[in-house]
Amino acid sequence: MSENSIEKLPTYLEIPAIKKDSMSGNGPFKASAEVQSELGFPGEKVENWQQVAIDKMAETKSKYRSVQVFLDACVKCGACTDKCHYYLGTADPKNMPVARQDLFRSVYRRHFTFAGKYFPKLVGAKELDEAMLDDWYNYFHQCSQCRRCAVFCPYGIDTAEISMAAREVMNVIGVGQKYPNQILGKINKIGNNLGMPEPALRDTLEDLEEEIKEETGVTVKLPLDIKDSEVLMVTPSADFFAEPHIDGLIGYAKVFHQSGVSWTLSSYASEAANFGMFIGNYDVMKQGALRIRKAAIDLNVKRVIVGECGHAWRVAYSFWNTLTGLGRGGNDEYSLKLQQQLDSNYPQPQHIIEFTYDLIQQDKLLFDKSKNDHRVVTFHDSCNVARGSNMGDIENGQFILPREVIKAACNNFADMPKGTIKASTFCCGGGGGLLTDDLIELRIKGAKPRMHALKQTEERNGVNTLAAICAICKSQFSKVLPNYEFDPYMIVSVHQLVSDAIILSDDSENSNNQAL
Repeated sequence: MSENSIEKLPTYLEIPAIKKDSMSGNGPFKASAEVQSELGFPGEKVENWQQVAIDKMAETKSKYRSVQVFLDACVKCGACTDKCHYYLGTADPKNMPVARQDLFRSVYRRHFTFAGKYFPKLVGAKELDEAMLDDWYNYFHQCSQCRRCAVFCPYGIDTAEISMAAREVMNVIGVGQKYPNQILGKINKIGNNLGMPEPALRDTLEDLEEEIKEETGVTVKLPLDIKDSEVLMVTPSADFFAEPHIDGLIGYAKVFHQSGVSWTLSSYASEAANFGMFIGNYDVMKQGALRIRKAAIDLNVKRVIVGECGHAWRVAYSFWNTLTGLGRGGNDEYSLKLQQQLDSNYPQPQHIIEFTYDLIQQDKLLFDKSKNDHRVVTFHDSCNVARGSNMGDIENGQFILPREVIKAACNNFADMPKGTIKASTFCCGGGGGLLTDDLIELRIKGAKPRMHALKQTEERNGVNTLAAICAICKSQFSKVLPNYEFDPYMIVSVHQLVSDAIILSDDSENSNNQAL
């Protein structure tokens, strides 16, 4: 498919007729030896790769109980079949969640079950040969780990866990994906996905300060490496360099300005995103998380707040406690030090949406909603936020708080169809380490269900603006929207809407604001 081709959306989204192997051989670029080695993985496929892979599978099933449960529990009922956006978009049967799992399950059965060892054909057990490895590489990189299948599975089987396990096995034998692994190397070296050094980051922030001053007449700071600030803000590095992300960063700055709460970014840990989750390797994921812990300790902050990034928030919400001790999860020297340092009156960590919502509830932010009257806004529930986290102290806050922030800044809001939002949300099509141009055909096809829901909302409600709180979603939509006859500039950050409508106090008034 050409990047510029237009995908015709049907009136009704139907289960497609099977197109066997239609996406075979469409795996992403493989990581170079240098990229692999930087993460501690073999630079090329090891000689005894089959045995190494089986040994890693054994370790994985014993270490992560969920993997073995998911592999053993499936009865192939088919409830997940039409729930995957990649199957709906590509019609390749191996993109059915159950079939994708079976690529891993068939090898598991061959080596780790009695029936598979002695009666392999009866239970569909198979060896991990070159052909199977090729299928693993192709199809486990055609899974965005969105976990929609798990919502509808009667046993709660989570294909994302299987995809993560398969990717970890492939990395261990020296067959890794270029895109996430290269990014992880940059985080470990520099502290962000872009490899942006401190001088470039500082220049960017100073330019934004000047831009805000010219636009509003108010001095709004974007501080960097300021010790003893109340808040350490950790945001995806996309916020520093491209629209619509950078407009969201400006929104964060304006909110902090109005709150009177001191805050800072860190040049050492300027990246909230953590691609270690995508490759299923907790050691790699921990390296990135520990940079944030170190920054929080060194800067002596009281709170850590995460910006608009879906998987960054999931990692922070679900894993930071055990990876770093942030959130009362660790008992090592630095975890305990951080726990004593942070303000127990606030959740650790917080999402910027929670921070802004709390200010709105306390009437500490004022908006001129008419500034957004040219917009009719809908909201995309990003997968990792929707199905892997919560916000605030209310049930399903991850669905409620973003919408309330949008409504506070906008007069015109409409949700997409019920079965495509909140816990049932469709993926943007570019998550899970798939946001790379070598997978653009998959990304366009995978976006089809979300684009269909967006088209319905456009026709029914006149929606012309799509808001999201995930950097990957925003990048993906910017790329694929034109392929479905949408304006690529209709995708915005939630805090861009906040930025456009917020009423700023001048410096003297703001200095008298009471901190949240």
